[in-house]
Amino acid sequence: MTPTSADVWLLAREHPAALRRSTDELADALRAVYGDRFAVWRTDELVLGVRGGRLVLRTLGGADVPVPKVVCVRQLPGSMHHDREVSLLRHLERMGAALLNPLDAHLVCRNKLWQLQELALAGLPVPDSLSYATAPLEGVVRTPGLDAPYVVKPVTGYQGRSVFLASDARLLREMAGALAQDVPLLFQEHVASSHGRDLRIVVVDGEPVAAEVRTSCDGGLASNLARGGSATLCAGRYPQAEALAVRAARTMGLAVAGVDLLFASADTYTICEVNAVPGWRPEMTAVVPAIAACVARRLDGRGDREPL
Repeated sequence: MTPTSADVWLLAREHPAALRRSTDELADALRAVYGDRFAVWRTDELVLGVRGGRLVLRTLGGADVPVPKVVCVRQLPGSMHHDREVSLLRHLERMGAALLNPLDAHLVCRNKLWQLQELALAGLPVPDSLSYATAPLEGVVRTPGLDAPYVVKPVTGYQGRSVFLASDARLLREMAGALAQDVPLLFQEHVASSHGRDLRIVVVDGEPVAAEVRTSCDGGLASNLARGGSATLCAGRYPQAEALAVRAARTMGLAVAGVDLLFASADTYTICEVNAVPGWRPEMTAVVPAIAACVARRLDGRGDREPL
């Protein structure tokens, strides 16, 4: 069997440091199970289109590439572009491939406001938030009810980039013209009880398979490991949080999810965001076997399972 006719793909474009190790670990595990039936492809190695009235996929050298049965997508949704990576994923789905995760779920996760819309409609707890379409930013920050302190973040940001705490509304109004406006910003309630601390839970096919409390390294707002935060494994320690994470993943249509929760109180939680391409640390030994089992179910046509 040639690499171009593999049943299982791992598809990626870029590997930030936080994802490179976990992506390589997953690729090694799938290769060990499927051998030549597994292949790693990058989005810049493929061309797509229509020939003779049918969808086709080819290498840059012109060789036809049969569509795989399952594609593990390891591309950060925040860096996807509709006319590039999204088009490729859509093409693969239309040719019959099962994507982990499905394209629609990636698109919702790409926009933090879209996430909030879905989670709130499902009755799940989320922070009070405000965003805008084309309104001038200077006017938005003067909106009544937008009281500091609040968290400011781009709606398509990832890994804690460009996230900050606005403790002074007047100062934010003065600096509005200096803030990046290539995408809308999201103004979100500051959950003070969770400042510099959150709970990441990895969910695979409706099961919480790993969890960790992440803590800021300097007392700042962001606790992301990519921003220097530390983490302590805690699987099973917060069962109510894990149940909430499972509900959030299902609401977003994700087979594989990294759900970030904030500590609203000692025993209640609110959803910060849901990630469609989570990373994990080597100590989270249950994640890769769970994803491999998820792939096997898709190959068998069984889809996801109901949570235990």
